Amino acid sequence: MVSKVLCPSMMCADFSNLEKEVKSLEAANIDIFHIDIMDGVYVPNFGMGLQDLEFISNNTTKLVDVHLMIHNPAKYIEMFIDKGADIVYFHPETDTNPVSTLLKIKDLGAVPGIAISPAVSINSIIELIPYCENIMIMTVNPGFSGQKFLEPTMNKIKELFELKKKGYKFSIFVDGAISKEKINQLSQIGVEGFVLGTSVLFNKDESYQNIIEKIKQ
Repeated sequence: MVSKVLCPSMMCADFSNLEKEVKSLEAANIDIFHIDIMDGVYVPNFGMGLQDLEFISNNTTKLVDVHLMIHNPAKYIEMFIDKGADIVYFHPETDTNPVSTLLKIKDLGAVPGIAISPAVSINSIIELIPYCENIMIMTVNPGFSGQKFLEPTMNKIKELFELKKKGYKFSIFVDGAISKEKINQLSQIGVEGFVLGTSVLFNKDESYQNIIEKIKQ
């Protein structure tokens, strides 16, 4: 079992006191703040914004990632990194030259990553993998919290592990309906990173610290 990298999805946080949320999660020893950015076009929803990213990055010593659910992400990469993104994920089908975008992310000093939606096959993105440091498998359809885990996405995770056996080097993250049971199951097969939302972390009758401690144990 690998050590777990825990990434609270800040779209699920209490925005009436965002500073308190950030400090409480940091004190609970989370690893990466996860910020969803949506344009209302690629997904029929709007997520967090540049101001949220800047505020969170200015109020934590932890890493911050952005998950870009937007069209033409290359146009905005530099802007997000300037505002504090340490890791950038985008959906390759939204970009006309994803290899160039991945190289741009790395050149600007951030970690390049791609997010794989349930409808996108591993075969269709295999040429991008040498340019990725992180690959995030979406285990729900992107755009909304509170969905059910899509079990067929487990096959993609297994496909990625087969590629790692062939010498490809990247870290595997999962995002979507990640429960304690799924964390245990997936960490045992080698998944490193977990985006935590309402299934396990937010809106619970337990402190962030207790929840995170139990997951890490």
